[in-house]
Amino acid sequence: MTEWWRGSVVYQIYPRSFADSNNDGVGDLNGIASRLDYLKSLGVEGLWLSPFFKSPMKDFGYDVADYTNVDPLFGTLDDFDALLAKAHEAGLKLTIDQVYSHTSDQHEWFRESRTSKDNPKADWYVWADAKPDGGPPNNWISLFGGQAWSWDTRRRQYYMHNFLSEQPDLNFHNSNVRDAIFDVARFWLDRGIDGFRLDVANFYYCDQQLRDNPPKRPEGGYPRPYWHQRHLYDRSQPENLEFMEDFRRLVDQYGDQMTVAEIGSDSYIDRSIEYTRPGRLHTAYNFLLLENGPLSPALIRNAVESWTSKTAWPSWSFSNHDVVRARTRWGGDDAPDAFAQLLMGVLMCLRGTIFLFQGDELGLPQADVPVDRLRDPEGIRFWPDSLGRDGSRTPLPWKHDAKNAGFSDTEPWLPVDPRHHDYAVDVQEADPQSTLNLARAFIRFRKRHPALQLGEIAFLDADEPLLMFQRKLDEETLLCVFNLSGDRVDAALPTAGDDLGYGLNGVLEGRVGKLGPYGGLVVSQSNAA
Repeated sequence: MTEWWRGSVVYQIYPRSFADSNNDGVGDLNGIASRLDYLKSLGVEGLWLSPFFKSPMKDFGYDVADYTNVDPLFGTLDDFDALLAKAHEAGLKLTIDQVYSHTSDQHEWFRESRTSKDNPKADWYVWADAKPDGGPPNNWISLFGGQAWSWDTRRRQYYMHNFLSEQPDLNFHNSNVRDAIFDVARFWLDRGIDGFRLDVANFYYCDQQLRDNPPKRPEGGYPRPYWHQRHLYDRSQPENLEFMEDFRRLVDQYGDQMTVAEIGSDSYIDRSIEYTRPGRLHTAYNFLLLENGPLSPALIRNAVESWTSKTAWPSWSFSNHDVVRARTRWGGDDAPDAFAQLLMGVLMCLRGTIFLFQGDELGLPQADVPVDRLRDPEGIRFWPDSLGRDGSRTPLPWKHDAKNAGFSDTEPWLPVDPRHHDYAVDVQEADPQSTLNLARAFIRFRKRHPALQLGEIAFLDADEPLLMFQRKLDEETLLCVFNLSGDRVDAALPTAGDDLGYGLNGVLEGRVGKLGPYGGLVVSQSNAA
């Protein structure tokens, strides 16, 4: 088996904001298909599509009303099949998001479940009676604020929702629910998809006794109520791992597919390893490098070295649709292009499967979305303490001089940040030293060196701001050295070697790496003197 995903670079597409083919202001499947040449030119091995399923869009697709149908905003099933075929013709794997923890309250399963306590789907969701005082059954809190329970007047019970009240949680303790989810997976596997990204994969089961979560004092006084509990009972239950083993057995019947878990947990790495042990999912990524900072050699080293398993395979990403883009999160509003290029260089040298979020190959900063244009329910609820996720979800800029940066002739669902015109694809295509062209070069570089894709990683002690590690596979040993500061730094290398022309503002002079601001080197030590 080839295991196409191991060490590969997978490009995350947020369909609403990638490419609009019909000028309605929302990206779609045909838009993605029209840009496959661009995606192929990046050198990535695979694509991951965020949800495009039928949905009332309360959480913009992560509230699924029909798991086996495409929302008309994005096209049709025929459009999906055509996209899949074109991706495969281009040599690209296609993986899709699956949101199994919860559905939309408009899903036919929930519509039936809420009608009574004894209908055929009565136990398909997490329902519970009120406490004697009429309050919810326990103290669980929603990630989006407020109680994780909503009262249903017809059924006269509470239903659980880890997220919005419009996103009721499925009851995975019910075997009929598990069977229905397996049927959904088969539907897409039979169409020929190459894998699944499992949204909030450790949230499928909750404690059957509905015990209260104990309190917790969050470090740094994090303001959201959710982080003031230890989430012992509303997620990461032992049964969840048994389901992953069953799910893996199903997927393995289809050949070389990838399963990747999104892990939301205080124990970032430990929980990720737990979900990717042999017989479970192929890989997992977490939020350690998506939410924490500032950027430092210690942050990267501690994250990677925490992955102590020799059998579980890691995945890493610096940005996605749920967090502030890495350029801004780690570099601030004034971070130069060299900083964005440094991030790309570091990411492409890490051990694991790499997930690259759309726009990071352009070095996009976090977009500024005016408060009256916010669409994200999380951002709206927590404004002004947080502007939410909209700033990472704005349309991709394709053309500098075009209306809405060439995304659409119609006003997009989120506005294009005026600054993003200068980062447009057509501008960067014409500049050999642009972040886009360097990203392409870095991805090609990774593919040319098996040690970067599949090799072991070992960090070397170096004074800040230097990040230094070795990648080794068989006879190939590469030394990766990065300057995480905006100052020039000389890096004394442990041994001699050959400069591989990595192209990140650094040169090798004997055993000294001369690194410009945010510069880097990759040195071959295979035949070191």
